[in-house]
Amino acid sequence: MAGRFIITKDKGGVFRFKLVAGNGQTLAVSGEYGSKAACVNGVEAVRRHATDAKVDDSALEPLQI
Repeated sequence: MAGRFIITKDKGGVFRFKLVAGNGQTLAVSGEYGSKAACVNGVEAVRRHATDAKVDDSALEPLQI
């Protein structure tokens, strides 16, 4: 099953989205949006830009494989 974006609205009227993998694991959570339209625009921005995104590793620890 493919991943999906889930848009939610909390009791305070704030919208957020999260990206969930096919296995149900949450991969990313957005910040707050004041409207559903703005939240949908955020989803679309991630969809457009994530395919070409580079990893900028500023972690202080080296990767242990």
